[in-house]
Amino acid sequence: MQAIASEVAHDVEPIGDRAMTKKSDVRVRRVYEEAKDDDGLRVLVDRIWPRGVTKAKAALDEWCKDVAPSTRLRKWYGHDSAKFSEFTRRYSVELKQVKRGRALEHLRQMADDRRLTLLTGTKDSEISEAAVLARILNR
Repeated sequence: MQAIASEVAHDVEPIGDRAMTKKSDVRVRRVYEEAKDDDGLRVLVDRIWPRGVTKAKAALDEWCKDVAPSTRLRKWYGHDSAKFSEFTRRYSVELKQVKRGRALEHLRQMADDRRLTLLTGTKDSEISEAAVLARILNR
């Protein structure tokens, strides 16, 4: 029980005599959409730069391509909604690899005290790696 309490402690902020759980505010948007004032930090999480988008139009704070799925997984998935559940499982395994794990932790730190908008160039952002990352970071 003590181990669980120490794991959760980093997500708790004391408020008066009680503690309130701090939840991340991570959103997903397409990089092709116009930037909004309430986006917070804007981070592209695709490995490949999106076609037809200039750096100025993307209005990025960072390009975190190290967190992107492997080329092999990305090509296998092909953004086929029927494969999304299995993609999520396989991608979650990849996120435990050192390089991707560090990148995920970097995103977690960025989301710690401000809104984070994960950007992707995929047509359906709801079945993208950005959606998987947002679910993980919003836990």
